Amino acid sequence: MAVNVAFIGLGVMGFPMAGHLQQNGFNVCVYNRTQAKAQKWLETYQGSMALTPQAAAENAQIVFVCVGNDDDVRSVVLGEEGALAGMTANTIMVDHSTVSADVARELFSICQSKNIGFLDAPVSGGQAGAENGQLTVMVGGQQQDFDGAYQAIQSYSRCCKLLGEAGSGQLAKMMNQICIAGVVQGLAEALHFGKTAGMDCAAVIEVISQGAAQSWQMQNRYHSMLNDHYEHGFAVDWMRKDLAIALNEAKRNGSTLPVTALVDQFYGEVQKMGGQRWDTSSLLARLQR
Repeated sequence: MAVNVAFIGLGVMGFPMAGHLQQNGFNVCVYNRTQAKAQKWLETYQGSMALTPQAAAENAQIVFVCVGNDDDVRSVVLGEEGALAGMTANTIMVDHSTVSADVARELFSICQSKNIGFLDAPVSGGQAGAENGQLTVMVGGQQQDFDGAYQAIQSYSRCCKLLGEAGSGQLAKMMNQICIAGVVQGLAEALHFGKTAGMDCAAVIEVISQGAAQSWQMQNRYHSMLNDHYEHGFAVDWMRKDLAIALNEAKRNGSTLPVTALVDQFYGEVQKMGGQRWDTSSLLARLQR
């Protein structure tokens, strides 16, 4: 028999992720704050929709959440019409949102008190990864819950790993974003340097991307960066939200993130240029003002 699941949050990531679940044989009931988006999902993938997170979660063995920030997660999970109100014992909640580790631990504790499993499972791979079912999923929680949700998560992932107790998934995502911030800034500076020096940057990237400088950002973003095209991808606003989470966590655990803090300031300058929704590769635009 097909497994009943709920998917709450149909943004650029959640929409195709829920679609992959439906296409892989799961019975998916979706909820989205904007009902028109849920209706569009139904037209695309079939399945069913609910008018509240609670209603979506009723009868679901696994409830997936993919929304924007700490407050968004609490709003769709807690309260009289939150997803937890519709869940029963021995079911599992999987939060794919990128939020603080504190929220992950908080929800884990609440779920534990109700005999409900909880996994914090932020993803990496962007919109293209979600659409192609090739996301990387970083998971915190307990082994039995991970085992129970693994097959469903495989519907849209190429790598999914349990990394420790509750909160570990979010901490891993912070590390992911710290790495990306530094790599994108380095790529932006290299392209700015090359253009200023009169080099054929596309030809140079073709060569150096085969060596130690290679990165996902280099392979997937240099064309659009050289063409000053940033109306796509992962928005600067969202990256700054993620970096703020990492920087706040660093203050608490005593780690030092000087490059991350600097790049965060640079993204603030991009926002002031009107680039709030530009792709994170728009760090180059700041250098070319």
